[in-house]
Amino acid sequence: MSLAKYKEKRNFNVTPEPKAKKIKSAQKLEFVVQRHKASRLHYDFRLEMEGVLKSWAVPKGPSMNPGDKRLAMMVEDHPYDYRTFKGIIPEGNYGAGIVEIWDHGFYAPINEHSEIIDEKTILKDLKKGSIKFVLLGRKLKGEFALVKMKTTEDNAWLLIKHRDEYAVDTDYSCETLTPLSSPINKALKKELKNKKK
Repeated sequence: MSLAKYKEKRNFNVTPEPKAKKIKSAQKLEFVVQRHKASRLHYDFRLEMEGVLKSWAVPKGPSMNPGDKRLAMMVEDHPYDYRTFKGIIPEGNYGAGIVEIWDHGFYAPINEHSEIIDEKTILKDLKKGSIKFVLLGRKLKGEFALVKMKTTEDNAWLLIKHRDEYAVDTDYSCETLTPLSSPINKALKKELKNKKK
């Protein structure tokens, strides 16, 4: 798993983002969902694999409703340390804006029979374009899948919630589960106020 693309896009003398290095966690595999106000507000969904975070930008954020198939654009691998990153990426830098942690926890890769598999197997499944996993987060729980779309865009995937005891049939929006006092919400409120002047 290469962090070369991550490294070449960033100037670590300026950005507070973690430097590009692999670290293998000693515990269970981790995941994080970061809310990111860059040129557009979106969510970054990251799964630990082989000492890095495989990453997807999800414009609408994950959903607990199995009827929602959320577009997830695969981006460059991020370092393991990125799972705890929150703060401001300065103007003029790649991804400039505010990053906050929306959810985090552990995950377990599974097969089509909902049986836990090892990390090597999920990496093989990733190359095939379809992975399944169980999330144990504060907000996101239960089985999910990431499935690569057969389109002209090589990095387009769908993030889908499986039907289980955690699934909901009502409308699901990540935004309603974000505190009004969050740094991004404060910035959005300020922007709206300035526009009205």
